Amino acid sequence: MEDSKIIDLFFTRSEQAIGELDKAHGAAVRKTAGNILRDRLDVEEIVNDTYLGVWNSIPPHRPEPLVSFVCRIARNQAVSRLRGAKAARRNSEFDLVLDELTEFLPSDMDVEEDYAQKELADAINRFLSTLDYDDRYLFVRRYWFADPVKEIAAAMNTKENRISVRLFRLREKLRNTLQKEGLLV
Repeated sequence: MEDSKIIDLFFTRSEQAIGELDKAHGAAVRKTAGNILRDRLDVEEIVNDTYLGVWNSIPPHRPEPLVSFVCRIARNQAVSRLRGAKAARRNSEFDLVLDELTEFLPSDMDVEEDYAQKELADAINRFLSTLDYDDRYLFVRRYWFADPVKEIAAAMNTKENRISVRLFRLREKLRNTLQKEGLLV
């Protein structure tokens, strides 16, 4: 079923919308949550929480594209779950992904830093718009979806080492961009 039809089902509050959403984008939601949590039971809970979040968001929103909207909710849910289980169960792969960007991203942000966070997000979006398709794909797969380097390399038909080097160069390029914009000291 097309995304627009699924969204229409949400607008009519049809319970069929959840089933159709799962058929169309359930695999992407599970993969997004799984890359962060790595626990099947937690992932299934996140999937359910994600669908509830979508149910509560549509209407009034009419997201385009739907898969990005749903995966963003899943990612946010998974990150919240991971933070909640911080000390007891740490996910070394996701921690590694975040550690690669820690020097660029502020931690423990509060209300006063909302503006700075928006500025940083805008700067990263501008940075991404300067990249070619492959570099943007690589950056988003690694730092948004937390895909392992091995999976990205397989998807791009290249070696893991080449991906790691490109990621390093992209981080350096991002650092330089943020320094030029005065967002990094």
